Amino acid sequence: MTKLSNAFSGCLRTFAYFMASGTHYNLKGVDYLSLYGEEPSAIEMVFAIYINVLELDEEGNVLNNTYAQKRATDYLKQYCLNDYTVEPEYENWEIELHGNTYP
Repeated sequence: MTKLSNAFSGCLRTFAYFMASGTHYNLKGVDYLSLYGEEPSAIEMVFAIYINVLELDEEGNVLNNTYAQKRATDYLKQYCLNDYTVEPEYENWEIELHGNTYP
């Protein structure tokens, strides 16, 4: 069994906190908290992008947390703000929704 690293756990927990609290620095001025109850698929995509883009080294250290957060939160900016465009556009692997597998 492979366990997720403490570095990964800490990055994900912190990202989730700032997303859920409405205080993520990249979303200042973007009213997105209502999406949690009204449009959960938008929030689902934010977390999918974050996890898809996040890179870990062999020891489980996170290599690109800031970049992964930017790619993820840029999706929400584009979703909420008509005049915002994500650059560069997302590649298919960034926005892929992976299926669940349960033991």
